[in-house]
Amino acid sequence: MAPKTAQRLAGVALAAMLLAACGNATPTPTLPAPATPAPTPTNVPGPTATPSASPTAVPTPTPSPTPVEGIPTFRHIYLIVMENKEYGSIVGARAAPYENSLIARYGLATNVYAATHPSEPNYIALTSGDLHGTTTDGYYNLNVPNVFDQVDAAGRTWHVYAQGYPGNCFTGSVGAGVIDGIGAAGQYVRKHNPAISYSSIVHDKTRCARITRLAGFDPAAADFEMIVPNLINDMHSSSVAVGDSFLKAFVPRIIGSAAFADSVLFITWDEGGTARHGGGHIATIVVSPGMAPASRYAGAANHYSLLRTIEDAWRMPYLAQAAVAAPLAFPY
Repeated sequence: MAPKTAQRLAGVALAAMLLAACGNATPTPTLPAPATPAPTPTNVPGPTATPSASPTAVPTPTPSPTPVEGIPTFRHIYLIVMENKEYGSIVGARAAPYENSLIARYGLATNVYAATHPSEPNYIALTSGDLHGTTTDGYYNLNVPNVFDQVDAAGRTWHVYAQGYPGNCFTGSVGAGVIDGIGAAGQYVRKHNPAISYSSIVHDKTRCARITRLAGFDPAAADFEMIVPNLINDMHSSSVAVGDSFLKAFVPRIIGSAAFADSVLFITWDEGGTARHGGGHIATIVVSPGMAPASRYAGAANHYSLLRTIEDAWRMPYLAQAAVAAPLAFPY
């Protein structure tokens, strides 16, 4: 065979090999849509917890991409969770004058839905990015990543102020009805305190000690502060008016403090009174010093969106469903 002919045949063979390799390349997978929890139309009232399933496996947090433009690196983030009221029971309601004054002065996310019913799974969703098999107001010991772990890993601090909490890493279902700081006397319930359901906290006395009563509230005590009112002040076993009075007395302790500069306060509800989109349509009030009056965010959102917003603010990895949730992108 002539040398030139052999070279031409070799070139044709090499081109065929390269073409076959390119045809077998694996396409980049697309991110699946988040799973929507099945709605359970009946809310489970009452403070008594029930036995739960075994802890679920620990998922790996999704690395955080470039943060959403417009979400500041807040100095402090405060989160107050109220109970069991549909959006229309709060927004524009005569029984909630203080809450509506905050909505007029600051911001409101108008299209937020809770994940499911009853209460406790929503608290788990809000602080870990998934339901993790929780379906009842039960006794859970979850070995899963959570926002409290994230905050520690980011070199920041957290504190939970649970009204009426008995202290000393109390893991019981219900505390005595007591007066604890601002508002009416009422019971503490474990199901509204998600921190106590994470094994990384409940089995570590030093971390567990960061859950304390509301009477010792200090707006400068930690970077992330979660406030859990008792069953009366959170509207669970009372009216919208009682909860509104509690917020009117308590919220100025946050927004009137020097620590609130460059910070944000989220006031949300665990669930609504319907099963719309899982857990009902809920109000989420957003308060930050630099916000324009009557700011609104109308995008579709849920508890994972609020977690995503916290993660974006502090450039933390996304937990589970927070990776595909839209953050609450206000003009803060």
